[in-house]
Amino acid sequence: MATKKLNVTPLHDRVIVKPAAAETKSAGGIIIPDTAKEKPQRGVVLAAGTGKKDEPMTVKVGDAVLYGKYAGTEITIDGQDLLIMRESDILAIV
Repeated sequence: MATKKLNVTPLHDRVIVKPAAAETKSAGGIIIPDTAKEKPQRGVVLAAGTGKKDEPMTVKVGDAVLYGKYAGTEITIDGQDLLIMRESDILAIV
């Protein structure tokens, strides 16, 4: 996945995640309208901080991650809708 370098560096244990696109079709082939789409819960780490003093970061740039449904804060950088969240909000590396 080719991504350009962000001009923002998260501090301490924060990460910037690009959410995956929302599903447009169900497993059965039914098209899901915009009003019924669920918020994505997976994405790719675009930038990561250095970690806390006693806890180094376990995620790194390029990792595909799963996070909680309402985790993080929505931000817009260079026209991209991104999430900034603590590493503890990430549930798993996929």
